[in-house]
Amino acid sequence: MTDVTTARARALAASALRNADVMFGADRALDRGGGSNWRARDGSDGSAEAARTSLRVKIANEYASVRTLARENELAGSKGEDGGRGRSGRGSAAAAEAPVKAERKRKKEPSDIASMIDSIDEQDVRDGGAGAGPSTALAPFRGEDAKKNLPVSIFGRHANANTGANIAKRLASEWPEPEWRAPWKLYRVISGHQGWVRSVAVDPENKWFVTGSADRTIKVWDLASGGLKLTLTGHIEQVTGLVVSPRHPYMFSCGLDKKVKCWDLEYNKVIRNYHGHLSGVYSIAMHPTLDLLFTGGRDSACRVWDIRTKQQVYCLTGHDNTVGSILAQDENPQLVTGSYDGTIRMWDLAMGKSINTLTHHKKGVRAMVMHKKEFAFVSASADNIKKFSCHGDFMHNMLSQQKAIVNTLSMNDDDVIFSGGDNGSMCFWDYKSGHCFQQEKALVQPGSLEAECGIYASTFDLTGSRLITCEADKTIKMWKEDVNATPESNPILPFEPPKNVRRGGG
Repeated sequence: MTDVTTARARALAASALRNADVMFGADRALDRGGGSNWRARDGSDGSAEAARTSLRVKIANEYASVRTLARENELAGSKGEDGGRGRSGRGSAAAAEAPVKAERKRKKEPSDIASMIDSIDEQDVRDGGAGAGPSTALAPFRGEDAKKNLPVSIFGRHANANTGANIAKRLASEWPEPEWRAPWKLYRVISGHQGWVRSVAVDPENKWFVTGSADRTIKVWDLASGGLKLTLTGHIEQVTGLVVSPRHPYMFSCGLDKKVKCWDLEYNKVIRNYHGHLSGVYSIAMHPTLDLLFTGGRDSACRVWDIRTKQQVYCLTGHDNTVGSILAQDENPQLVTGSYDGTIRMWDLAMGKSINTLTHHKKGVRAMVMHKKEFAFVSASADNIKKFSCHGDFMHNMLSQQKAIVNTLSMNDDDVIFSGGDNGSMCFWDYKSGHCFQQEKALVQPGSLEAECGIYASTFDLTGSRLITCEADKTIKMWKEDVNATPESNPILPFEPPKNVRRGGG
């Protein structure tokens, strides 16, 4: 075994000496212009042989690493190996590549670059190339927790793991399409107030509803017939907010007179007043499980009241303008406030502090509505209507703009969102897709000015089949779905999926 190894080593050394002698002898011959006594092995002048030998050595040195690369095409690889063995490593790499290119052209095979691009596209980059060998991602995820913490969006749990190109390519197909919905039509107009109708609330038993007006009165109406049942007086300014307790025989109201009142519906009179606001009160909400009342107003504060003791539990400050809308729920964050300063704040009631501030809106937030099933809410301002998760993640904008100051938002159990604007515009939205499937314009009643078509408040009844709107022409309008409509007779407005997703404000 040792003799064989020694023999091979001597043969390699002798071959290396001969190659060196040939190369250096060729260089000396070239330097002397072939005028030396050096001759090729066949005895001829060595200048031509020297030039060829020098070229072969240089090519071999430069392309030696290239020839060791694995061939993607088996035929090309076999041809290259055969050519290398036939020429004992001295053949030209360019000559070996020529038949390969010809064979590829004949079979119309992709080039090396095209094959490499195809192999990258076929891998699942989002999953880190699992099961497909080493990842080709330029910036792979650092650890498994990176993907788990990605926010949820309408495309699925880890949608942001996609690259921008993948989102742009698949957006039109993955955006949820709106289902057909019957159009809503006006079926009743109720008159009785002497001023703008500013607020509305529905009885928890779905038998009556109440409205507050700029005429400083609160009126109770029968939900089925629309007839007036009762008129309550006590405020000395516009009544801007109403809420009926589902757990007590109480109703709460607020107004521009800085007063918050508790009405006993068994005796139809005020039993408590909550004092503390420094200016007009614009919004009111009640905690669904705790005996807490929330009010917000022009003093830029949201005040938390104990219903029974009339004591102020918290004065939540942080907004720079009027608190125009309030949402309350029994899960954290238990309180969400929207302000005319364009921000939405989420509050921790245990600490009495703000835990999150959303700055996506550019204009004042005048209306918000909580989804009844999903852990999400919708907010509206003059710039856009936006959808957020209750964790504070921005989900997406509605697919079109109402182009009005949106005063009110309402949502029923069928995921129909209603938005009413200051110019009388009415939009019905599909919650899942964000598509506006119906647009209406409020009609001014005879005797009112054309400008008095604004919508100030709205709500669905408990069944979600009737919509109540409160308007600036001093009327209350009731809407319901057209039961005779079909997709052929009343198609929804054309749907076009967005070309890009706005992940931030705007």
